[in-house]
Amino acid sequence: MASIVPMAASIKPSLSSLKLSATARFGFSRASPNLCSRVSSLHLSSGTVLHKRVLQMKNCSCSSVDGSSQNGSHSPSGPATTPQIRSSRGTFSSALSYLTKRRLLLILLLPQLQLFGQKTSKLFKAEGSTRLVSAGGNVIQASTAAMQENVLDWVKTDKRRMLHVVYRVGDLDRTIKFYSDCFGMKLLRKRDITEDRYTNAFLGYGPEEHHFVIELTYNYGVDKYDIGSGFGHFGIAIEDVAKTVDIVKAKGGKVTREPGPVKGGKTVIAFVEDPDGYKFELLERGPTPEPLCQVMLRVGDLDRSIEFYEKAYGMQLLRKRDNPEYKYTIAMLGYGPEDKNTVMELTYNYGVTKYDTGNAYAQIAIGTDDVYKTAEAVKLCGGKVTREPGPLPGINTKVFACLDPDGWKTVFVDNIDFLKELA
Repeated sequence: MASIVPMAASIKPSLSSLKLSATARFGFSRASPNLCSRVSSLHLSSGTVLHKRVLQMKNCSCSSVDGSSQNGSHSPSGPATTPQIRSSRGTFSSALSYLTKRRLLLILLLPQLQLFGQKTSKLFKAEGSTRLVSAGGNVIQASTAAMQENVLDWVKTDKRRMLHVVYRVGDLDRTIKFYSDCFGMKLLRKRDITEDRYTNAFLGYGPEEHHFVIELTYNYGVDKYDIGSGFGHFGIAIEDVAKTVDIVKAKGGKVTREPGPVKGGKTVIAFVEDPDGYKFELLERGPTPEPLCQVMLRVGDLDRSIEFYEKAYGMQLLRKRDNPEYKYTIAMLGYGPEDKNTVMELTYNYGVTKYDTGNAYAQIAIGTDDVYKTAEAVKLCGGKVTREPGPLPGINTKVFACLDPDGWKTVFVDNIDFLKELA
């Protein structure tokens, strides 16, 4: 995670001779007894004083890690560099390394480091963490392992929900009619963006504020797309699969798997195709709050994808099933139980590490409370950014877009802005 501190524009001392040696670094030597000793001053090359601060801490009490008080006195029997830490359980000695002292003092002095000029940068490295003082962008960026961990922990508690799936079709009205007649979906809204020459239609089984929906995109003059080999299918939970298949046949739809129990299980399923060739798996279930229940994509490394979706996207691994007889493994991930939420079904076919994503399927949209923190988490996990976080021109909805390890796109949308857009 990166914290940003504004730089002072009027004071621009040089950083070139700031030597971080044991004796000149912060005005104390390696033999300094503890952090409660004073930092007299920090000097630059020409004798310029960056900051002068005296920490009179000999009689102070500081919070220790476990909440007890820490005294600055030394152990009578121990070395001069070993401070005493007192708690209700008694006194024990704890050796703070020189590098730890350096890290803590650097954190204390970060607000003052903003005085450096606009053409200077310096890296400070200590104990696995890196801090960059960069005036080129008029900022100070402090990045530590602890900060990164906090971002990934935040992802787990962020209020996320799968909002919609976006894909392209060659005849918008034809697809709307097919989904309405065969699947029982409702047209929720439609918008025509004439300046960009495309039209969107949103269909689903309930209001977008609470349900996962389909966003169809028609680009003017384009009547055919390449679905590719990576896209799998969408899943719809319905109460009577056989009846729905009959309707699909009557409407001229294509049935690629007749109704019947899933291999190795009892759930009745069927597969059908819409007019553009997108496959839909029909799953026989009782009433559910989220009938549009699955998006299946193929991936080249299932464990890698699971880790990415868990850490970067904050999803939970709901279940994983290996089918050695048919040489594939699936993993279900999402933000809640399968019977009540839309989930991602990631499929790995033995020995296949790469797929063609085509140009038909576009992306999944996920709601988040903070697109900026989301972007930090995705970057930490190695995701490829396709759009930096920020507001969309014209509507000011804040979004962030990225690709997973297999190139599947996801767009994160600010939760509050999304509701405003629907209002």
